[in-house]
Amino acid sequence: MMRQYELVERVQQYKPDANEALLNKAYVYAMQKHGQQKRASGDPYISHPLEVAAILTDMHLDESTIAVALLHDTIEDTTATRAEIDELFGEDIGRLVEGLTKIKKLDLVTKKAKQAENLRKLLLAISDDVRVLLVKLADRLHNMRTLDHMSADKRARISEETMEIYAPLAGRMGMQDMREELEELSFRHMNPEAYETVTKRLEELSKRNEGIVKKIEAELRDLLVASGLTSAYVKGRQKKPYSVFRKMQSKSLSFEQLSDVYGFRLIVEDIPSCYRALGIVHTRWRVVPGRFKDYISTPKQNDYRSLHTTIVGPSSQRIELQIRTKRMHEIAEFGIAAHTLYKDGATNADGDILSRESNAYSWLRHTIEALAEGDSPEEFLEHTKLELFQDQVFCFTPKGKLIALPRGATPIDFAYAVHTNIGDTTVGAKINGRIMPLVTRLANGDEVEIIRSGVQVPPAAWEEIVVTGKARAAIRRATRMAIRKQYAGLGHRILERTFNRAGKIFSREAMKPALHRLGQKDVEDAIAAVGRGEMSSLDVLRAVYPDHQDERVTVKPSGDDGWFNVRSAAGMIFKIPGKTKAGHDGGHSEIDADTDIGPIRGLSGNVDVKFAPTGAVPGDRIVGIMDQGKGITIYPIQSPSLQRFDDQPDRWIDVRWDLDEANKSRFMARIMVNGLNEPGTLAKVAQTVAGLDVNIRLLNTVRVAADFTEMMLEVEVWDLRQLNQLLAQMKELDCIATVRRLYE
Repeated sequence: MMRQYELVERVQQYKPDANEALLNKAYVYAMQKHGQQKRASGDPYISHPLEVAAILTDMHLDESTIAVALLHDTIEDTTATRAEIDELFGEDIGRLVEGLTKIKKLDLVTKKAKQAENLRKLLLAISDDVRVLLVKLADRLHNMRTLDHMSADKRARISEETMEIYAPLAGRMGMQDMREELEELSFRHMNPEAYETVTKRLEELSKRNEGIVKKIEAELRDLLVASGLTSAYVKGRQKKPYSVFRKMQSKSLSFEQLSDVYGFRLIVEDIPSCYRALGIVHTRWRVVPGRFKDYISTPKQNDYRSLHTTIVGPSSQRIELQIRTKRMHEIAEFGIAAHTLYKDGATNADGDILSRESNAYSWLRHTIEALAEGDSPEEFLEHTKLELFQDQVFCFTPKGKLIALPRGATPIDFAYAVHTNIGDTTVGAKINGRIMPLVTRLANGDEVEIIRSGVQVPPAAWEEIVVTGKARAAIRRATRMAIRKQYAGLGHRILERTFNRAGKIFSREAMKPALHRLGQKDVEDAIAAVGRGEMSSLDVLRAVYPDHQDERVTVKPSGDDGWFNVRSAAGMIFKIPGKTKAGHDGGHSEIDADTDIGPIRGLSGNVDVKFAPTGAVPGDRIVGIMDQGKGITIYPIQSPSLQRFDDQPDRWIDVRWDLDEANKSRFMARIMVNGLNEPGTLAKVAQTVAGLDVNIRLLNTVRVAADFTEMMLEVEVWDLRQLNQLLAQMKELDCIATVRRLYE
């Protein structure tokens, strides 16, 4: 275990005037607070913050950040408080320590939601001060180094989280060495067999080619020195196991097929020397076509700058070369941490003006702002991973502004990257002066011009096209707003009817004082919730008028055998079929209008209920329509048949599925399939249906053209999720042109 005096000496090596008293004070406080706490390895807990601090000294960070590393677990794991740390060490250090503290008291159901909320809190703290990120990454690195002492399930969970979030985050910040070590450690625990196999093969290769790296280094160095680059430094290395494994997986290669296991870095004095070295190497050895990239003229968004090329070099070995300056090499190793070596406005050896807000940090801050706009925890986690994982392409606006996007991005992603309003109003795009489809994948160097319309609303289908988290979040918000508007209209009609039956006048103003009782943020949300069936109109009535007594529906025999007269609260009389309850024998019965029948809530026990001919399944937003003498018919809200009843609000019944009740019945839905008129099409459709445990109740086929046949299927499913899964799998069949659900 590192000693405190050793830590202070490490800081003083790169910062002789470091505040030694602050470091000692932070160490003593952390040691006292952690007391007798032990790690899973049995070591004193204080060993962990000391090692985290030591990792940060390799990045030459200031003493305040080192103090934060020593204190980073005190609020979370001891009796320490933010107020106490503020008083002893100042608000700046207190704020950073609190930013590294996980959210403990979360009223969330899933572990994934808790993970997402903790990540959101961490990223928001990072957007305030990048030092939070540096301490967190060092904390995660030391935890990964000591992961062997944890249980198997914890090792798997922590390794997966590291591989999915923290390693890519380090990469996005340009901290390539840390990213590689995090990936290697995660790979070893997530896939130990593959790790052992690849490591063994690399060791065998290294023994077989013993001395080849040194030989290539010497030949490259001699060539550069002979050409006038006397201070050039050449360093070669064999690629890491995870890098090799990832390449084998992504390109479906065996180990024997890998041809560029070795990589070499050429470090020169300045930028002109980089291009001179490139020319020297290309003149001497044959270049592999398509393997040259210039990240000096167009740096990566994490500030990484180098020339990349692959040559068939000495000993006919295919080798990768990275050519860069000393300053570029510092940034490639330490990323954003390298910027802390310079003060704001200082000029480095490459003639660049440096700032504490590097391109990488600026990207991170803007990404966090885009991701933290109110999505669900699961969506936030998904979008964050999307932003972290993707490689990039660089495109330009017509005015020459550079826009960096994930590989595979479309003009829609480009539009949202410029501004959310531009994305929302996009109707078309010109790529390099030509009008192109919005699904076109952008390439490096494309100039993109967005065509807009003031009346455009982004289609929900765009969510399946875009790849950036910002675009997906914006499309989902716009879709939710459009759907909310539709449901709010329905909810308004339902509430007006319910309030009228109770002799009350419905108004938005009357709902405002009751919002806290309904658990809604605003009136429109509450009205839309009624329209979606998430909240009963009677609940709203009770919240607005707490003293209101629910009216009951009076039922009495009509004189016709087996039929009853129903008088509603609005005074309308309907005939419904049913039987007199035992004990009433022709007398009056009282039936609560909000009792349940089967999986549907909001219907009385004696009402005859049937579904529309096209059916409805659990998960559909449904409404009931009262028919005199025929009971109630249940329709999905998308049914065009409901338009016939728009001017008859008294016939609309507020009903919803009882999703809390175990569903033991299948429900019918109709779908229309347009398929190729060829042998095997029907068999593939039937096989897909059977594979999802769906039952076909009826099948009609009509040949609509020489090459196409329409099939109308009545299927029986458990719920909407199963039905949507069926539609999705049918769309993937190569013999199917279109699939849609029928509502009429």
